[in-house]
Amino acid sequence: MGSGSIRRSAGALFRGVVSGAPAPTGTFTDVPTSSAVHPITAAPVRRRILTRTGAALAGTAVLLPPLLLAAPAHADEKPKDGKGGQHAPKAPAPPAGMSKVGGGRLGQAGTQVQLKPGAPKLPDDLTARSWIVSDAESGKVLASHNAHWQLPPASTLKMLFADTVLPKFPKDQKYTVKPADLAGMGDGSSLVGIKENLSYTVHDLWLGVFLRSGNDAVHTLSAMNGGTAKTVQEMQKQAEALNATDTHVVTPDGYDAPGQVSSAYDLSLFARAGLQNADFREYCSTVSTQFPGEVKDGKRGTFGIQNTNRLLSGDYDVKPYPGIAGVKNGYTTNAGSTFTGVAQRGERKLLVTVMNPEKKEHNEAYKETAKLFDWGFAAADKVEPVGRLVGPRSEEGDARTGGAKLDGDRTRAGLEDASGGSGGAWTALAITGGALVVLGGLALLVHRRWPLPELMRRRGGKH
Repeated sequence: MGSGSIRRSAGALFRGVVSGAPAPTGTFTDVPTSSAVHPITAAPVRRRILTRTGAALAGTAVLLPPLLLAAPAHADEKPKDGKGGQHAPKAPAPPAGMSKVGGGRLGQAGTQVQLKPGAPKLPDDLTARSWIVSDAESGKVLASHNAHWQLPPASTLKMLFADTVLPKFPKDQKYTVKPADLAGMGDGSSLVGIKENLSYTVHDLWLGVFLRSGNDAVHTLSAMNGGTAKTVQEMQKQAEALNATDTHVVTPDGYDAPGQVSSAYDLSLFARAGLQNADFREYCSTVSTQFPGEVKDGKRGTFGIQNTNRLLSGDYDVKPYPGIAGVKNGYTTNAGSTFTGVAQRGERKLLVTVMNPEKKEHNEAYKETAKLFDWGFAAADKVEPVGRLVGPRSEEGDARTGGAKLDGDRTRAGLEDASGGSGGAWTALAITGGALVVLGGLALLVHRRWPLPELMRRRGGKH
């Protein structure tokens, strides 16, 4: 792995809470930053990648590990059209029935938005199979497109990994990596460059997870947590606890596996939960830093790493988005490009998740995310919400049944406002004599805000 002197960005997003996590090992290639990644079939099931080098960052080479890849979602053959020619395979359609967690409209296929007079129109060149724009604090969904479509998540699933494991280990705890810790990673896994028999702090490992999407860091943290199988089970339980009902976890790092899915809605829930934690905010907003390297002549070296979130670090065709503060990007052949981002403008903080743009241009997921951020900040007060990001089961009960947990131990059945009005308000109902009886005033509205400190990025040691 190449070393270099890259200025440190210990960026901490909002100001806030805690950390912890495990990682894997493998080989990797030293390449300049700002490279594009292209998959090449290497096996019947898995795919490997080649990296295409781009311009080095300020003349300094940093490791850009290959992004996660796996089996293609569809056959490579192109069907013939009626005239005997060739045309691209028809894009898959979202299922007719999807989850209605967060509001009835979110379970409908297609774009959901309710514009008020004077509201700007949505961008007309969005190609993602699924996307959602929401208020990070109130949870109101401003607009969505196939929000609950279950799709491969790629490395955006690492947000759930962080929600699950990060709080378990103090950031200054040290761990010596064993060879077995790095076994079992998928071919072509993205890596930060962890070496067996060397020690790393938990803080180092989480920077490897968030900046380089390092599967080696994920597997190391998983080993600390009792192993990959245990970690996957805990991640699934965490998803259920967060009312993320579209998610099925198979791997802790997001590497493609049969049956592993999530949704734009659930990924937004993972980001929103993680951003309550100060360490999560720090890691996902760090632009660049120095990472521990190998020992030479009795001295431990370091090398520079840069965040692969291009709305945070920038690229030759994408500028850092104003106010961006994380959170996580991903890519596999099966998932395409996926991304969840959080940004602040004034007092407003928005979350945007984009999954698998059909337009396969370089950095397309980031470009479509930026357009949705621009629209969301301009339209936030000029739209009626079409749903909401629900809270965890500890606060609201099981969102699939409409169960809202209110006033301590009193649990009441609830019905979601299908229009998503009042921030996805719940209509509280009580069961009396087998019949549903509307409680006083017909509706008990629950408005849940998750306050977040001001977003910030620290660059070049300036706090």
